[in-house]
Order: sequence, then structure tokens, then C-alpha cells
Amino acid sequence: MSRVIVVGGGAAGMFAACTAALYGHEVTVIEKNEKTGKKLFITGKGRCNMTNAAPVGELMDHVITNPRFLHSAFAGFNNRDFLLFCEEHHLPYKIERGERVFPESDHSSDVLKMFSNAMEELGVTVLLHTKVTKLLVRDGMVAGVEAEQNGRKDKMKADAVILATGGLSYPVTGSDGDGFKFAKELGHHVEKLRPALVPLTCKEADLCRELMGLSLKNVTLKIFDSDSLITQGFGEMLFTHFGISGPIVLTASSVITGKAFPMRAEIDLKPALSEEQLHTRFLREFSSSPNKAIHNVIGALYPSKLVPVILRISGVSPEKKVNEVTQEERKSLVHVTKHFPLTVTGTRGFEEAIITHGGIDTREVNPKTMESRLVTGLFFAGEILDVDAETGGFNLQIAWSTAFAAASHIEYC
Repeated sequence: MSRVIVVGGGAAGMFAACTAALYGHEVTVIEKNEKTGKKLFITGKGRCNMTNAAPVGELMDHVITNPRFLHSAFAGFNNRDFLLFCEEHHLPYKIERGERVFPESDHSSDVLKMFSNAMEELGVTVLLHTKVTKLLVRDGMVAGVEAEQNGRKDKMKADAVILATGGLSYPVTGSDGDGFKFAKELGHHVEKLRPALVPLTCKEADLCRELMGLSLKNVTLKIFDSDSLITQGFGEMLFTHFGISGPIVLTASSVITGKAFPMRAEIDLKPALSEEQLHTRFLREFSSSPNKAIHNVIGALYPSKLVPVILRISGVSPEKKVNEVTQEERKSLVHVTKHFPLTVTGTRGFEEAIITHGGIDTREVNPKTMESRLVTGLFFAGEILDVDAETGGFNLQIAWSTAFAAASHIEYC
């Protein structure tokens, strides 16, 4: 058997450890925190969106950065395989809207318990409160790690090391970029690190604060660089005190991160209706209450919090009687409804980011095995790699797939 050290006890690290042990290796997980899976515990607001049940052939369609790199990893271990793993380890799950998969209990602690039990059953050694300070390499081959515990440094031999240290997102969970530092010291290039799947800040901060807490469903968000459409998405979003958030905003953030700000954004509040259909809808609402103030009539079309904002941007007095509204004012209402304007000025920081954009240059990693092309016996798994995907469980599937690829390709010594 080979001696395998997994650096990092997060999602990718724990699954890599389980897989390596299943393949007959002697496995040690080194985790700096007081427990494993701290970030996994808070994902999905504590519910843990474990994966996505989309058809296997569509997984790569949801990867934003370097999807082709993941072709072999997804072929070797996909979402169906992970669900089978859950079943074999007695973790009931459920599939919700958008094919998002959660533990049936809605408790991420049950996912952590599954991994904890699996590692214990497989004989994996877990060292907590232990920090890797250096990777040991001899003649171009990994030889082990130097680790510190209680102020004492020791060298630990290994035939293979899997770096699963995560990125920079949610630094409170221990994601401090150690893995990137180790990789750089060994000659690897790290693509620039940026927050991704993260809320966006807007120039119209006062307007966003006015709408803070308002959740919009079934809307379309478009973001433009000059007049070129960069990204668009349909679904849910949320106004915050600084800008916008929610599923379609988070996905958009991963596409535009690193580009030049500001950017123009538009929300189509009624994407199911054309402008002509919406205009007809206005006429119908107006004709039924011709003597009422317009703010009392259009409440049937918008959430109440949005009514004064729509009227203000459209340039229509809220007290104006419906029968006094001009054709131009109706056109303005229609236009604002279909093109609600915002200016995106940037993203929030790593402390609010779900994942990290950037990481180990995938050109320096074997896509089939996740082994470094520069150092024999050094493998990568999870967020440390320069791959990321849309929200909805796809990033955790990347963690499972890359962890399996790495752990299942370690040579048996």
C-alpha cells in the first residue's frame, strides 16, 4: 500500500481520503481546524446542496471556468455515483427545484457524519489542529509534508500528497490560501484569485436599500459590457443594502468577475410577456379603474415595495389618476418593467463568496488523474483548481469528481 497524506479536511479532502482508503492505501488527513468540514457545514445555508441531479451529460454545461478540463473527472465519477455513495452510507437525500440535491433532513451535519463514519470505518487517520507548513519533494517526487502541531514541527513521509486546501472563500472556515503558496513554491502557476458566486454591488445603493429584502422570482437578469451582452439568467434574485444577490446574481458574478466595472444591468420583471402584451395588460388594468390613482392600480402587477420605485423611474406621479396617464407614460412604464436599470460596480469580497475563481493552472495538471505535471505524486482536488461552476450543487460535484480522480489514480506501492 502507499502512504497518502491529504492536506485539508473539507469536502474534497474527506472524499479523497475515503476513496484512497477504499483503494487500499494508508491515509492521513491533516486539518488545521478543530474539526473537518467547516465550510461544508455552512453550505446551502446549513442544508448542504450536495450535488445536482441534472443529466450526467449536462454537467459540463454548468461549469463556467475550464469545463473541458473536467471531462475525464466527470466521466470517472459523476453525480449519480455520488448519490450511490450516499445510499451505500445510509444518507437519505431529496431532490428539489432546479435538481438540487440535499440531505433529507436538511441538516449538513448529517453529510459530515456520513464522511466521519466512512473515514473511521476505512481506517483513515485524521489529525486536527495540525497545520502543514511545507511540502517535501525529493528528485522531482513528493516525499511528504512538514506539519506543525502545538508549536512542534515534524516531518511526515508520504508516497503521495493530495492538496485539497480549498480557495479563499469564507476565510472564517480556514481558507487562507496555504495550498496556493505550496504549489507556487514547487513551480506551479496560480491564476488570479477572485471571489465568485458572490453578491454584486450597485451604483444605485439608495434604491437597493429602499428595496432591501425584496425577493423577485421568475425574472431575467442581463448584464452588459458596453452594448455587448455578457451574461443572462432566469430565476430568483434579491435586493440588499449594497446591491443585489440571489441565485441568478451569484451565477452572473462568476462570469463577470475580473472584467472591467462598471457594467450595465437590466432586470426583466415580466419576461413571460412581450412589451406589446404588457402594454395591453396595462390598458386592461387602467380601464377597470379609470379614476383611481395609478399607484393603487399597478399594485396588481408588482410587489408593493416595487411600485413607488417603478413609478419614480418611469417619471409618473404616483397620485396621477389612471385616466390622465399619457401614452408616453404608459410606454415608459412598460420599458422600465422590461428593462429595470442598475449599474454593477463590482463584487463583494471573499468573506461572502461561495467559491474562488482562479487557482492552480489546469494546464499544469493531468485532467485524468489530477496529478501535477511538475511534481510526481502531488495531486490536486476541489476548489484549489482553476475550475468553478454555477450555483446549485455543481461546485461540490467538482469537489467529489476531482477528489475521486486524484485518489483513484495513486499508484499502489
